[in-house]
Amino acid sequence: MPVEPAVPHPKAPEPGTELGVHFSECFGCGDEADAGLHLRSTVGEGQVIHSRFTVTAAHQGAPGLAHGGLLACAFDEALGSTVGNLMRRPAVTGKLETDFRRPVPVGSTLFIEARLDGIAGRKIYVSADGRLDAEDGPIAVSARALFIVVGFEHFSTHGDAQALEKLAAQHEKNQQRQREERDWDINP
Repeated sequence: MPVEPAVPHPKAPEPGTELGVHFSECFGCGDEADAGLHLRSTVGEGQVIHSRFTVTAAHQGAPGLAHGGLLACAFDEALGSTVGNLMRRPAVTGKLETDFRRPVPVGSTLFIEARLDGIAGRKIYVSADGRLDAEDGPIAVSARALFIVVGFEHFSTHGDAQALEKLAAQHEKNQQRQREERDWDINP
């Protein structure tokens, strides 16, 4: 099947939009996982999402250095956020490939720029570069991934019912907050 350009969904967030947490208990972006990555993302121009991940002592593998698996997790989160926010389709990681180019020390921040590369049927291809301590810093890690578009039943069949209920409640709360913000903007 030929790969076509991936075109962001018409309702994708505008450039400059800071993306919220998609699930409060998510290890990648959630607020409730103490040792989580607490990755934060912003929509960039075109087909790009910019994410930031600060490495703490809880993320180390070798003394003073980020664990490679946690770096791969940060890229999985950043790439998944790119697919979810720009394509607005539920998708799961099918393949993730990482290239570790230089050590990432504890205390450093990885600036990840993830982009949509193409789509072929249910397959969405994305890639990213992670730069050390600045948006124009040296590339420390690069990744490529394949995400597979799935139906909601993937999560309802294989996920935890209580976690899905919590996610639905969180989503409704976020929608209500957005409606209130719009009301305020319209009627100051």
